Amino acid sequence: MDQRFSIKRLNTGFLVILLLLLINACTIEENVTSISEPANSFDATVALKWNGLLIDIDRYAPGYRPPAAARLMAYTGLAAYESIVPGMPEYHSIASNYVGLTLPTTNVELEYYWPASLNAAYAFMFRSFYPHISDEDKAKIDALESNLNAQFLGEITEAVLLRSNAFGKAVAKAVFEYSIKDVYGHDAYLFPRPDNYIPPVTGPNGEKLWQPTFPDYTPALFPYWGKVKPFAMKQTDLLGKPPIPYSEDPDSKFYQQANEVRITVNTLTHDEKWIAEFWSDDFYGVTFEPAARQVAIANQLVENEQLALDRAIELYAKLGMAMCDAGISIWLTKYHYNVMRPVQFIRNVMEPGWKTALNHPYTGVKGISPEFPAYPSGHSGFGGSAALIFTDIFGSNYAFVDNCHKDRFEFLGMPRSFNSFLEAGMENAYSRIPLGVHYRMDCDEGLRLGYLAATRVMQMDWKK
Repeated sequence: MDQRFSIKRLNTGFLVILLLLLINACTIEENVTSISEPANSFDATVALKWNGLLIDIDRYAPGYRPPAAARLMAYTGLAAYESIVPGMPEYHSIASNYVGLTLPTTNVELEYYWPASLNAAYAFMFRSFYPHISDEDKAKIDALESNLNAQFLGEITEAVLLRSNAFGKAVAKAVFEYSIKDVYGHDAYLFPRPDNYIPPVTGPNGEKLWQPTFPDYTPALFPYWGKVKPFAMKQTDLLGKPPIPYSEDPDSKFYQQANEVRITVNTLTHDEKWIAEFWSDDFYGVTFEPAARQVAIANQLVENEQLALDRAIELYAKLGMAMCDAGISIWLTKYHYNVMRPVQFIRNVMEPGWKTALNHPYTGVKGISPEFPAYPSGHSGFGGSAALIFTDIFGSNYAFVDNCHKDRFEFLGMPRSFNSFLEAGMENAYSRIPLGVHYRMDCDEGLRLGYLAATRVMQMDWKK
């Protein structure tokens, strides 16, 4: 009798201990404190302010043209996400996807204020990725961090602020150190046009390949970007499909696609010119670049929908990663096939003296083409990947107005309305034809790779 009683007591005690261990294990795994307000109880003000500053800095940040800017957005988005995910009980950390990335953890018995953690993470990433920007822009980073911290002190104690700041900064530091390990991507913005790259003149079948183009003959931009480390795409995903074979035969598909570009530019309507200039974002110092354009759209959506902080940070993280991977895939494909720009083919084969419709509004230089091979289109990849991420967050039938350039006067930037994100992404992609800088096949494949990049990001294990 006593023995049975002892065994029963032992079993009961064992079950209690086991239950406590399981509870403790779940708490450690989720790394969520019960005394901290969850991230979804805050609005997205902090995220909006930092991403608003990002698109301002992007316009004038040397070297950060596509696709390097998209990479910065991906790492910054990852740091931001991980700095508050302990306060997002419905979400997982995604750090385990990245070998060599080790992140700090919170103390589950202490209080954290997630907007403060996020503020510190953004500030650290901006200072780290933008060491070379103007003193004026550096001062904006300092001022934003300081002003937000001052506001937080009206809500929390100094001890909670310092603890939260320290955690956010430690997360960002770990993510930035992980970025350093990517030798082909991390510092590439400092050398966007490496002197040691010489573009091939002919391909394996004797076809003529891309060379720096009229009128400025600018050297190749980021020719080694295809070696950069992706976030979600598989290695087998990265290289795009072969382009339509080069041919100077008027009956060939290649010739016909070039002729479409030539005729479209030569007979440009007002609406076509508006679409082309609206989505251009080609010039450093004139606008933000094409990846930041999608962040600018995201900012409008976050503000219009008044997203909670957790949902906004999910959006920015997914958007940055999808565009980063799209850029890697597209630049790998560009410099693998080295398809010449329409201006090169049309001037050599069809119409000497022909020019694109891409004109610099400040310098007056006309007929410009971007300084890398045509196939596939980067705009199409950034626009396509962003369209799928926006659809994932906001739905497939979300009508919106893009006000990104509503106050610009140097080009046709009047707001445009769309019935869905996919519609906007497709217009962005095919806007490159009336601008004269891409063939239709470039836009088709750019969209496909952008969709694939976004799909791979969305397939990651974000939620519990």
